[in-house]
Amino acid sequence: MTDQGDPLARIADALERLSPPPTITDWMGFPAYVWDGRRARAVPVLDAPALSLLRGVDRQKSLVVDNVARLAAGHAAHDMLLWGSRGMGKSALIRASILNAQQSRPGSLALVQVATDALEGLSGLFAELGRQERNFLTYIDDLGFADGDSIGPRHLRSWLEGGVEARPANVRLAVTSNRRAIVARHSNEQDDPLNPRDVVDDKLALADRFGLSIGFHACNQDDYLAIISGYAEEMGLSWDESEALEWARRRGARSGRTAWQFITEVAGRAGLRI
Repeated sequence: MTDQGDPLARIADALERLSPPPTITDWMGFPAYVWDGRRARAVPVLDAPALSLLRGVDRQKSLVVDNVARLAAGHAAHDMLLWGSRGMGKSALIRASILNAQQSRPGSLALVQVATDALEGLSGLFAELGRQERNFLTYIDDLGFADGDSIGPRHLRSWLEGGVEARPANVRLAVTSNRRAIVARHSNEQDDPLNPRDVVDDKLALADRFGLSIGFHACNQDDYLAIISGYAEEMGLSWDESEALEWARRRGARSGRTAWQFITEVAGRAGLRI
């Protein structure tokens, strides 16, 4: 016990209370984690849909599932950029693929979601994960860089390839974005009198660092209805096709997200909780 009569001891106790020692993360015990830039929070249950419910993205599903399975097995695997239309299941596919791999190889793989404002802490995260006897998919959802941000894209390129702080062999990076180039481009970049393509090429080069760059596009009517049908069958719901199409028209989009919102409406009317 600290001698409370010692002024230095009292000061030390007060400082320890104000700045407690960092917690040690159990990187082996949970299916998923959230990294805030300084520490990780364990997620006891990974919330993910069944792969069979993700319809209209068969090609994309095959690529992601196979790549995640390789990572779980400790084989060579790619970093992944999932880009394209909103609401087409990019994030859901990553989580579902992780869950599928965990069921096939229990304990072999974990998902670590990184907040978009925590990129500066990625080096510290990689250092921790590189010491673990487990494989990890670090995941950044809906990534985009502000205009004029040159540091963030350069750091990301360094982490992906060639830099002294590149992610370790047991870690791969998955990013979702609405843009293939990740960094916004403007028409005036084409008018730069000095090397007019340099800025554009530099931004595209970031996307090229990913071994898999997978596009997602707005679904057609048949795919939209197939997504609804899959959810409805799983939940035992009856639904009306014309109403489903009207639901999409009112929202100006056909997507997996729109289909799920329609299913939520139908389930609510039926008195179900989902």
